[in-house]
Amino acid sequence: MDPNAVVSVAVGTAGTADVPVILQALGTVIPNYSVTVTSRVDGELMAVYFTEGQYVKKGQLLAQIDPRSYQATLDQYLGDLAQNQAQLKSAQLTAERYKRLFAKDSLAKQDLDTQMATVGQYAGAVKSDQAQIDAAKLNLIYAKIVSPIDGYVGLRLVDPGNIVASSSTTGIVTVTQTNPIAVTFSVPQAQLATLLPKVRKGEALNVQALDQMGNTPLANGTLKFISNEIDTNTGSIKLKALFDNPDEKLYPNQFVNVKLTTDILRNAVVVPSAAVQLGSDGEFLYVVKDSKVTRRTIKVGPVMGEQTVIREGVAQGEQVVTRGIDHLREGSKVEVEKPARIDTAASKTAKPGTGDKIR
Repeated sequence: MDPNAVVSVAVGTAGTADVPVILQALGTVIPNYSVTVTSRVDGELMAVYFTEGQYVKKGQLLAQIDPRSYQATLDQYLGDLAQNQAQLKSAQLTAERYKRLFAKDSLAKQDLDTQMATVGQYAGAVKSDQAQIDAAKLNLIYAKIVSPIDGYVGLRLVDPGNIVASSSTTGIVTVTQTNPIAVTFSVPQAQLATLLPKVRKGEALNVQALDQMGNTPLANGTLKFISNEIDTNTGSIKLKALFDNPDEKLYPNQFVNVKLTTDILRNAVVVPSAAVQLGSDGEFLYVVKDSKVTRRTIKVGPVMGEQTVIREGVAQGEQVVTRGIDHLREGSKVEVEKPARIDTAASKTAKPGTGDKIR
């Protein structure tokens, strides 16, 4: 090639922009809370008050355990309490009388001490009865099974008429919270040094969830959790983000693409990505000055669409070659192509039947 030949090239201008630094990963949607509702008392399941798939509120009645045995136990303890309270009152009155007699030296000290001990005995019995009453009332409350969270109920696991036990781990139904909802994903352990200080300081790092193809944004959330250990099998660390999900675009066990914004590069130098080339010594590009090109070794940063961040090697306002690079070498003479002129005053072309006229 003639070294004096002039090469026609297209150029772009290095500008500045605020560029987000993004980590991409595959994530799995999980419920923020998922609770298996079990019975805390034993008895017959008398009724259920939900339909499968129904949305329930925290505290809403889900099922009823037969409460009659627990009511009978409560009544028994109430009777014991009334009996011991009466005996305590009688013992206290006797103790007061003994104190007056002892003050007049008409009663032995031993008799007074014995009576005071009797008062303490009945006082203890009253406290014991009250504790048993509280426990019995609690069992009556537990006989009414309520939802511990807002969410959707799943399949009914036990039918009315069955005997349920507090020791059972099967449960009656599962309640799953879907708003807010969480996404778990993993990033390489090398990113921990960047992420951990920000999370520990309470910075809200933005996380975007996209569909399985990575094309459609589904929800925006915030990073909430970093695992306390690195997975030695994969050399990665697990993260968890929380998303508002009022329209249920995210659903438990759904696979999503995740974009985590770890930083924003303010006023970063950006050039058209087409200008960046890869050589044996790393990335480079050609800079046009005084109709000649200079080969620059560069350090690149994140890619933002059709723009690439240049960390080192190019200054704002410099022109870089975007087309015709294959014919260039250091010092080549170039002619910058002029952009095609768009004639905004172009005449209209008549279409059949429109009634337009050519002028």
